[in-house]
Amino acid sequence: MSILLSTLNARYAHASLGLRYLLANMGALSEQTRLKEFVIGTRAADIVEKLLAEKPRVIGFGVYIWNVEEITEVVALLKLLAPEVVIVLGGPEVSYEPEQQRIVKLADYLITGWGDVSFPKLCAAILNGPKPLMKIHPGEQPPVDQIALPYAFYNDQDIAHRTLYVEASRGCPFKCEFCLSALDKTAWPFALEPFLAELETLYQRGVRQFKFVDRTFNLNIKTSLRILQFFLDKLAAAPDDPVYAHFELVPDHLPDALKESIQKFPPGALQFEIGIQSFNPDVQALVSRKQDNTKAATNLLWLREQSHAHLHVDLIAGLPGEDIDSFARGFDQLVSLRPHEIQFGILKRLRGTPIIRHTDTYKLVFDPAPPYAILATAHIDFSSMQRLVRFARYWDLVANSGRFATTLPMILADAPFQRFINLSDWLYAQTDATHRIALDRLAHLVTQWLCLQGAELAEVVALITQDHAGKVASTTLKKNTAISVAPQRQGRHLAA
Repeated sequence: MSILLSTLNARYAHASLGLRYLLANMGALSEQTRLKEFVIGTRAADIVEKLLAEKPRVIGFGVYIWNVEEITEVVALLKLLAPEVVIVLGGPEVSYEPEQQRIVKLADYLITGWGDVSFPKLCAAILNGPKPLMKIHPGEQPPVDQIALPYAFYNDQDIAHRTLYVEASRGCPFKCEFCLSALDKTAWPFALEPFLAELETLYQRGVRQFKFVDRTFNLNIKTSLRILQFFLDKLAAAPDDPVYAHFELVPDHLPDALKESIQKFPPGALQFEIGIQSFNPDVQALVSRKQDNTKAATNLLWLREQSHAHLHVDLIAGLPGEDIDSFARGFDQLVSLRPHEIQFGILKRLRGTPIIRHTDTYKLVFDPAPPYAILATAHIDFSSMQRLVRFARYWDLVANSGRFATTLPMILADAPFQRFINLSDWLYAQTDATHRIALDRLAHLVTQWLCLQGAELAEVVALITQDHAGKVASTTLKKNTAISVAPQRQGRHLAA
């Protein structure tokens, strides 16, 4: 065995699609190549020990925004302990601005962009000569019909325990400046029949959850309909053997034919990830995002009311030109459309994205450490941005977790953003923490805050108890909340 393909995934449940593409396209070197995945948080020394136990001559690392710091430490140890092992880097995090990165200085070679063709060519030269002199190699982009599909390299353990990623196309035709896909010229579809045959094979092997990573699943409606029909056929043939598919949807492109297909899916079978990002047309124009907000809102409402699809909708705080009031209006509008989840993201400066052209004009200040989150803009100062970061975390804990589904309408009332940021500020003042807050404590705090806003204790306790089905004791909730609220209400002696 000469070549190892490795990365650190964000969770064990994630399986690297990119590494499996490389493995599928190794050609004559495939018998000498092996996959070795790890999870972030694993000790660098433990990773290095396992890598070196394979006695590789070449190790290729997939480097992403979430693992670059840890892989840098792994590469540093490898170069100390086994400098003869050749390190090749690839992935979006190192494909841009490589001269600024310590990991690139440590490594022997770097492939920027697509690696399906370039990685096996580079490995062949490293192993068989002549040894390449250039350190950085621009990735060769072949026609997608010349790329071997990777799905056979999901093994039985992957199928049993992990999320399997698939893609019907690569790239994106849109130019949103905060996204790396802005650098793509277009979207490149894979041939549909071979792709559907791969899905069939995965299904026959036992896969029932498919996560599509296409940036624009509904760009070509004919293709979308064929793929949806694949899953409808499986559901019809085995209604007691549910299948689940996740797609990223363009929000303002939902023709009737697609609606008709979506309506046929039962609950729990479809999830749509939908990027709204901002409802402010001036901000959209500034970051080159083309979106018909009226159509997007109408389609979201239709999906919520007329389909069983689970809706996960994204907003981004910190975009150039957007202040808190503008973001709050967009947030309130999105809440009114009732998606199942709102992913409240903070703008990040992904390497290579055109968003940096606004840095001076809009005074964008980004954290220099991954994930390069925005710290301040001309319209949102650092302190206010920190409030939004905490808002996002508490929103995950309270709203997106589903643990306060019955109570959430009372929390948001008639001013969702303002109400929730008030709750967020109060929670932080009480806990000085945004992580590791136990459920019973969080339930008590939410109850206490609602009572301080004027809600009746018995009503709040009934809602919280319904949400948690006995996981939070209602008697303790009543007693503790009454004691903590009483001193702040004149004339009330609830603890007596």
